[in-house]
Amino acid sequence: MAVKGKAEGAYAELERMIVFQEIAAGSLVSESRLTEMTGFGRTPIREALQRLARERMVQIHPNKGVLIPAASMESQLRLLEMRRALEVLAVTLACQRARSADRDEMSTMVRRLKEETFTLVTYLDTVRTTHHLITAAADNEYLSEALAPAQALSRRFWIAHMRHQEHHIHEGARLHCRILNAILASDETAAGAASTALNDYLVDFAYDSLRQPRGTADGTTARP
Repeated sequence: MAVKGKAEGAYAELERMIVFQEIAAGSLVSESRLTEMTGFGRTPIREALQRLARERMVQIHPNKGVLIPAASMESQLRLLEMRRALEVLAVTLACQRARSADRDEMSTMVRRLKEETFTLVTYLDTVRTTHHLITAAADNEYLSEALAPAQALSRRFWIAHMRHQEHHIHEGARLHCRILNAILASDETAAGAASTALNDYLVDFAYDSLRQPRGTADGTTARP
């Protein structure tokens, strides 16, 4: 594997581990520990960490280690403010620019979202893929680069505060289907409204995280 490919692989693995809290928020870990955990060498790990630091997924403290910052509601709400505007732009451009190959992949994803029974892991795979399909159809690399890290940070918050897993997976799948169907219909107004509805759901989810006791991944209430 080329060095660039190894760095990309290290980035993907570290992002996954952070999003799924396999590396706990608030923990300080060394580069050597991360190489052990991922199986990647020091150079690709360092390159991946530099990228993750730019995306605010980690904080690098020389001679101390790598800090995984906590996912706060305040930062989540600021992210959603940005996502709200950029994702409406993304779906609008996708309505205008989607090619037949893009539409075929979106149709396949709609069927999957409607028919498949998901675990949290398999559902989040559809979320990442759906976001990629939309930004690919929008055909604007700057937009894609701006949205990808914000979406990853938002997923991390969503997982960290998950309760009633089945309900939220069903709701998320429904909202993503609505967006994709509007793009498939080339309906810019409906696509913008559907994107805003997803953002509204995520904002409500963030506020609800303050009002309820934290739950475990299966939706039960955690013990104190």
